Amino acid sequence: MSAAPATPSCPPSAGGASGKVTVDLFAGMAALAGCRRVCLDWSGGDVAALRRALARACPAVAPLLERSAVALGDRYAADDERVAEGSTAAVIPPVSGG
Repeated sequence: MSAAPATPSCPPSAGGASGKVTVDLFAGMAALAGCRRVCLDWSGGDVAALRRALARACPAVAPLLERSAVALGDRYAADDERVAEGSTAAVIPPVSGG
């Protein structure tokens, strides 16, 4: 049984949605949010601001955000890195095991 999305998913788009940022969620974080993709209103900011916006949109994932990695494009991003409108970010929750 799948839960309803926490916020509307972004419609597919080749160049990203202006004024929006798409956040892809994985593993337990996606399960907590009830969706694998979240579309947030965005006028620009850094990765730390993106974490705060995602925590507001999906409060259930907030405890994991601090310990999760954020990727922009094909690389991990530091909290002070800028996130442009129309970007796609991926939040990778912590993993355990060997």
